Amino acid sequence: MTSNLDLWIAMTFKSNENPMFRSKFSEDIFKQKYAHQGCHTWADLAKTLVDDVCGEFLPKDELDDLTEIITDLKFIPGGRYLYYAGRPSKFFNNCYLLKAEEDSREDWANLSWKSESCLMTGGGIGIDYSVYRPEGTGLSKTGGLASGPIPKMQMINEIGRRVMQGGSRRSAIYASLNWKHRDIETFLHSKNWYDMPVGSTGLSIGQIKEQDFNFAAPLDMTNISVNYDTEWLLNYWNTGDVGDVFKANVRQALSTAEPGFSFNFFDKENETLRNACTEVVSDKDSDVCNLGSCNLGRIDNLEDFKKVVTLATKFLLCGTVKAELPYEKVYEVRQKYRRLGLGLMGMHEWLIKRGSRYEVTPELHRWLRVYKSMSDATSSSFANTLSVSVPVANRAIAPTGSIGILAGTSTGVEPIFAVAYKRRYLKNGTKWHYQYVVDSAAQELIDLYGADPENIESALDLADDYKRRIKFQADVQDYVDMSISSTINLPQWGSKENNEDTVSDFAATLADHAHRLRGFTVYPDGCRGGQPLTPVAYSDAVGKLGEVFEESIETHDICDITGHGGSCGV
Repeated sequence: MTSNLDLWIAMTFKSNENPMFRSKFSEDIFKQKYAHQGCHTWADLAKTLVDDVCGEFLPKDELDDLTEIITDLKFIPGGRYLYYAGRPSKFFNNCYLLKAEEDSREDWANLSWKSESCLMTGGGIGIDYSVYRPEGTGLSKTGGLASGPIPKMQMINEIGRRVMQGGSRRSAIYASLNWKHRDIETFLHSKNWYDMPVGSTGLSIGQIKEQDFNFAAPLDMTNISVNYDTEWLLNYWNTGDVGDVFKANVRQALSTAEPGFSFNFFDKENETLRNACTEVVSDKDSDVCNLGSCNLGRIDNLEDFKKVVTLATKFLLCGTVKAELPYEKVYEVRQKYRRLGLGLMGMHEWLIKRGSRYEVTPELHRWLRVYKSMSDATSSSFANTLSVSVPVANRAIAPTGSIGILAGTSTGVEPIFAVAYKRRYLKNGTKWHYQYVVDSAAQELIDLYGADPENIESALDLADDYKRRIKFQADVQDYVDMSISSTINLPQWGSKENNEDTVSDFAATLADHAHRLRGFTVYPDGCRGGQPLTPVAYSDAVGKLGEVFEESIETHDICDITGHGGSCGV
């Protein structure tokens, strides 16, 4: 418990420019990623963004209310909205969903063009490659043999490596393959970097990449997942057997974090296209990802929440009119389908403040019903007001990494990662830096309620209780008409709690909940070197807050050097 007055003062952050931020970490993220000439403060950016997106479509009182809820961090639009506020270009969309439509030379070439066009706007891409024929299949026109989908994935990955998105960030890419595809075995192991030697160095790709983040590795810009369809689900229900592919997928995930799982059943079976973080789903080539999140950590009562959901839905629908897009087909798809990705964050903070553990309580169920009903009703009525097509989907819960830091709350549906941690990051894309962070939501509980930092439940505490994490995601998914991006932290592979003997039980648990999930990923502790987040003792972080350190070999954690220890979300 914090009792020392000097310590409390040191931990308390007040910014004259940005009074709504809970920590210097939040303000640093804003200044590094989103502030620019004309938008020096968060309040400036909020007003500019609302004028850019909704100025033509809402009355003044609603524009003022919308500006207020963004300024107060009750609703935060996706990162691309924040980046392009007040800039000449208006590429507000976070990602684009692309389809490999046919196995032909023309489609291969067209897919590369679409990918590059989208990446250059600042948006990520998600592609399902299941239509491409397996490696070694005979080609009737040339007499040669097909290379299979994985080389194409690697080609797109290399485009992502070379294209700095919108001149501002590295690429985000997603790739998936159907569980029945003949190349699935190769796909499952396509990112086993520690098994891939580099020339005569005596080192693997994984070992080198620990020291040089920019060292090229197969699919290193790409998150990969396996698509499971209705046939797989019915096989499991009828036999109780998850199948060899699913079990191998689980083992790979528990040991290396990838591939993830994409569940698309019954009327959703064709929705295999996903954005890079997997929360937006579609069956239409060149569909678009349009994100914003309501922050439960800043909303005190249900009436306020209804207002926030209503205004946030209107904002995203305005975005479907105002956002610039990379090529004509994206416009055509958006005009017809207008997917809105209204999400939530601060869910764990909301639960902690009510004295609840990490589970969907009856009160949270009530709030989630409001989230669903109000977004659906507002989406339909406001679309009619604007004389545009009614969105086919309205809700998707993103990971909210950067905007969660801005809001100083727990990200998406995730539990608080750790009360205190060390964040490692690339500054200017070239040199490693790090800073110590105390979770803002945890700090507020400590300051206002005298909570003991040792007793605040975190993702690391829940790492041994994956069944509770899986059920939580399934319970929330019942209210989400697209998907949820969430990564379950697990103990290190080979530990007592995560090893060969746990694969079967984990596979059965996940399969039992699969019909209520859309996407699923895990991150086993220490599976990759140079992890961005490393838990530290609360007392160690307190005295180093607000400082940025340039990293040298002497300052590497043991996990940074060996790949053992430390933890993070994907």
